[in-house]
This record gives sequence, structure tokens and C-alpha cells, in this order.
Amino acid sequence: MLRTLSRYAAAAVLSIASAFALADDPMKVGFVYVGPIGDHGWSYEHDRGRKLMEEHFAGKVETTYVENVAEGPDAERVIRRLAQSGHDIIFTTSFGFMNPTVKVAKSFPKVTFEHATGYKRGDNVSTYVLRTYEGRYISGLAAGMMTKTNTIGYIASFPIPEVIRDINSVYMAAKSVNPDVEIKIVWVSTWFDPAKETNAANALMDQGVDVILQHTDSPAPVIAAEKRGLKAIGQASDMSEFGPTAHMFSVVDEWAAHYIRTVDEVMNDTWEVEDYWGGFKEDMLSIGSINDNLPADVKKVVEDAIAKANAGELNPFTGPLKDNTGKEVIPAGHTLTDEELAGVNWYVEGIDDTIPQ
Repeated sequence: MLRTLSRYAAAAVLSIASAFALADDPMKVGFVYVGPIGDHGWSYEHDRGRKLMEEHFAGKVETTYVENVAEGPDAERVIRRLAQSGHDIIFTTSFGFMNPTVKVAKSFPKVTFEHATGYKRGDNVSTYVLRTYEGRYISGLAAGMMTKTNTIGYIASFPIPEVIRDINSVYMAAKSVNPDVEIKIVWVSTWFDPAKETNAANALMDQGVDVILQHTDSPAPVIAAEKRGLKAIGQASDMSEFGPTAHMFSVVDEWAAHYIRTVDEVMNDTWEVEDYWGGFKEDMLSIGSINDNLPADVKKVVEDAIAKANAGELNPFTGPLKDNTGKEVIPAGHTLTDEELAGVNWYVEGIDDTIPQ
């Protein structure tokens, strides 16, 4: 059974749910989303993963989701209500939910909590992260080959390690196939705001950018590129319908594999606290809808990179590597560990920009 809750209805419904729970009820799994499930991006894909997980367990699991939850006090209230209402597992799916998740988890030691993209764990709190930099590297290869102005653009959300390392990955890949490429970055301080994303895309294209990439969740940048006859790469979900000509491909988040694995472990009492990273090799990322209008040589480079990622051999953060101040950040022969990747707070050499504070 699926219950769809708004942020405002959640309290009333969840507060009475535990009164009707029976010992043989399905396992209750809750999800907290930072955006709407119709964002066609991040939250949309988490919700698709939820549905596939629920389908996989065929009646053994009951799921609840709360969408449009602001990062901060709202998140703590929603997470606490889910815990109070008898949920066995709670997935909190945005970086800004980290501290509220850890705080609530301390009050509910018998509930399993999993937080996406963060780095704080506890006795009953794990973290899980996508190796989005793998998809971004593939995107950078295609962008570097397709740009005619040698200028690609990136719409960035917030200056957290995930976003920063993905910008780096895009640029390193683009530079490897096009030594003359430059990257322009616009920070919009939002995960989902179609108007801001459209304005950012247009501002970049006004500066000569002819390939748009994004770390925001709406298809607005793809739509903007389509209107101006330029190129774009979709984020999180397949955005091909929004730019039949502009859309090159999308990097698609595949959350179901992790949700199925986690629920299975909790059911079988084998779940342990961990910092889980999943990418192409773990079936948690894919490339969707490669456009037929891409030149054959670009398709070949993309397909070869996908094969490398599927084999677990795509490691762009391997030294020697300098940041954009000339300081060595990765020594020769060293590949960043997951812990080190989680702390990336620098731009690679060649990016002419400053990370916002």
C-alpha cells in the first residue's frame, strides 16, 4: 500500500499510524525528499527507486514518502514523525538532511536510518552516495567534443563536495579531448527552481556556452538549450523528451538496487553501518537515451567510457593532480579514497573560478 503525503498532511496521518500496526504488518519504509516527485530529476529518481523496491518485495513492504521537505527544521520534524509512526527504515535523500537525520536517529535506536550524500554516521545511521563523478566524466568527454565555441557551462546548486567534484570531473574529461575548452559555472543556490535554472542556462549561453550541464533537478536547462538550438546533457533522469534535438543523453540515477539491498539486509538482520558508494559497476548509474544526432566518434567515446565505468575502471581522481592555485592535491600514483572524495573542496587546475563560501 502506498501513502502519498504532503509536508503539511504528514503530521496528522503519521501520528495515528502506529495505533493500527500489527505484528505481521509489512515492513514500513519511509522516504524524505527535498523536492517534488515530479521534478524529473533527483527526487523523481529516488521515488522511482522506491516504487521498484516496493514492487520487488511484493507486499512485504509498505512505503511512505514526504516530498518538498526543506533542509533544516522542517526536515527534523518530518523525520521524527516517520520514526514515531513505526517506520522500520527511513531514507533521507538530500545532503542538508544530514544533521537532522543523525539527531533523530539517537532518539530511535531501533529504527534504521540511511542518509544520501552525507558523511556523518551513527550506531543506526548509514550513508549512501552515487559515484556521480563517473557519469559527469562521460558527460565531459561528450561536451568537450561537441562544443564549437570551446566553452561549456555548468549550472551548480550548492558548493558541497559532491557538486564540486562533479564539476572537476566534467572539466578534466572535457580537457582530455579538447585542450582549448573552458568551463563557466553559475551557482543558483537551489536544487529545484525551473525559473532560476532557465535564467542560469540563458546567462551561460549569452556568454558563448554551447553545451549546458547541470547539477539541478528540473529539465529547464535542457528546454532552454532546445529553444536556442544548442546542446545539453540531462541530470538524474532521462530528460530526452524535453529537448529532442538539444538533448545529447542523460546521466540516470538508479537507486532501486541500493533500496532493495538495504531492505533485504534489515529484513534478514544483516544490516550494518557503512558508507556505501555505488556507480555504474553497482548498477546505480546509467546513461540514458543517447541521441541519434550525435556524431559517430562522440558515440564511440561515450560507449567506451561507459564500458570502462561498468568495469570499475573509471577513476578520474588519480594523481598527479593540482588545484587551480597550483597546489598538488593528489600525488602521482594515488587515487582518492571514498573518504577523500567526500572532502573535495577545490577546483582542478584550469578552472578559472572561485568556489562560493
